[in-house]
Amino acid sequence: MPTLTDLARDERSARLVLSLVGTPNDEATGRLLAQVGAQDLIALADRDTAVPGMDRAEAAVWRDRIHARSGVDRVASLLAESEQFQFLIPTDDEWPASLRDLGDRAPYGLWVSGKTNLLRGDAAERVTITGSRAATGYGTFVAEEIASDLAGGDRTVIAGGAYGIEGSAHRAALTGGGNTIAVMASGVDRAYPAGHNQLFERIAQSGLIMSEVPPGISPTRQRFIDRSRIIAAISGATVIVEAGARSGTMRTAFEAKDLGRIVGAVPGPVTSAASFGTNVLLQEGTARVVTSAKDVVNLMESSIDTARAEPLNNSFSRSAAWKPRSAPAL
Repeated sequence: MPTLTDLARDERSARLVLSLVGTPNDEATGRLLAQVGAQDLIALADRDTAVPGMDRAEAAVWRDRIHARSGVDRVASLLAESEQFQFLIPTDDEWPASLRDLGDRAPYGLWVSGKTNLLRGDAAERVTITGSRAATGYGTFVAEEIASDLAGGDRTVIAGGAYGIEGSAHRAALTGGGNTIAVMASGVDRAYPAGHNQLFERIAQSGLIMSEVPPGISPTRQRFIDRSRIIAAISGATVIVEAGARSGTMRTAFEAKDLGRIVGAVPGPVTSAASFGTNVLLQEGTARVVTSAKDVVNLMESSIDTARAEPLNNSFSRSAAWKPRSAPAL
């Protein structure tokens, strides 16, 4: 009977298998991967031997989690189906160097569709724009202006393809002939939201779609949470245009802050629920005021020397502990 080890013929195929059976954003797996490599990790999952850094009980739980995701026959079938998609690993030239800042939380690999050259170069060449799905006219206008100007200035716009702020940012970048990357919480072949199917087709043709989860996978709440670390790490700056009191966008902001990235927020009316989160980020000093693309560029340029001189804090302390506030009663 074939095993997972039989399918992991080299580092690439082993990481591909791991992307199918592993749990994303799992620090225990990430530490082991850094220690022994993907092939030996898969072999350890198949054997009843000691696992570096784990006691026997921890190793048993880890193995059960690996094998619970999918049977060997199913993994073999998925591997065959995945041959039509491109899968990047850290040794590839196109792998974003900035993802290394995630340490043990880095993705095992990236499924991509489109222009992979957009992942090369310094993180400062890329800017994440994200915000509320229920965007106001004000938020949409500002997001489009910032995205268009950044794309026109040869910076790649990163977003998650959602309704509202993210969709507006993608469209503005494409309309201006600039570059944009959609980081998905689903497989690269699974448009989510479905209403943005045509937008994703445009991005795949003119930009890039990427995901850490395999093709065919649907998004879940946890996958959106896991994705936030990638959206934050891949860019030199994250700009929050609008965010409600319980917006998942806030997690992206704190991820970016913990990684030593620039965090900017667009101030909004104090009477607008859509701007509650951004105003909190500014009030607490987590984010700097951003009103235009020029503000973003100035913040990145003014901080580049400091960012090179100071070590990054990858503790994930604030983002892990952060809990959304409730909006004040009106």
